[in-house]
Amino acid sequence: MAAEKCPFEQTFSFSPLPTKKFSFLQDKDTLALLMKWSMLGRISAQCYSFDLSFSSYNSEKFALSFFRDPDVVSSLRKMEVGGRVPLEKPVVSVSVESVPCTQVSMELFDPIYSCGVVKPSGRVVKCFHDVHPDYDELRQMLQEEDLEHYCVVGREQRAEFLFRVFKHLCVGGELCQYEDTIDPYINTTKQMYKDLISVQKDPETKKISVVSTVLKVCAYDESGPCYPTQEEDQTFAYLIVDPFRRHVTLFSHFYGVGNFAL
Repeated sequence: MAAEKCPFEQTFSFSPLPTKKFSFLQDKDTLALLMKWSMLGRISAQCYSFDLSFSSYNSEKFALSFFRDPDVVSSLRKMEVGGRVPLEKPVVSVSVESVPCTQVSMELFDPIYSCGVVKPSGRVVKCFHDVHPDYDELRQMLQEEDLEHYCVVGREQRAEFLFRVFKHLCVGGELCQYEDTIDPYINTTKQMYKDLISVQKDPETKKISVVSTVLKVCAYDESGPCYPTQEEDQTFAYLIVDPFRRHVTLFSHFYGVGNFAL
């Protein structure tokens, strides 16, 4: 889907919230893992407030307003990635994909523990691969659609934001050093998900539910994609909207060689 701006249409305004901190970008153990996975400095989260009521039907207008907002543009231009400065030219359109986000526990990953991808100890099972000598059953299950273990987690579950975060971490960056056990991936996924997603408890049923709306986005200038700046599975940008607080988090990663500080 692509959205273009109507000259008479009211748009959202955004303000950076620099005091909002995310534990996965502060915790030294998590930062060490991100460095090991070649994602440190390439994965980021920035929070902004916005001024109008958000509804899912106006997600394209919301995303377009976001990437055209002067304060957003100014904050993102400070984040040089791989020698490129984001949003150097005006954004002319956006593409938006609504991402399911309903999970409030880690039960989604239970089938991985019982299908032979990992051992009871949590150790990831190694396997033969023509190209990658250190390949394992976990990455194979995540990426190889024609193999039996791919179906262990269903299509609907794979679409969930929780699973997407897990897959992004497991595949890692270009020079990723992979884990021998699944625990670091699971624990970091849980930490990130709790950082990024807002939930509420029903006062009567006590049931917890997700209130965030997650949008996978790409902004385009006259030359093509400008945020993210490349088409690669491990290069991504999500807008995570809390409609009650009127906060939105831009969660992104730029695939490339090595780690560096933003």
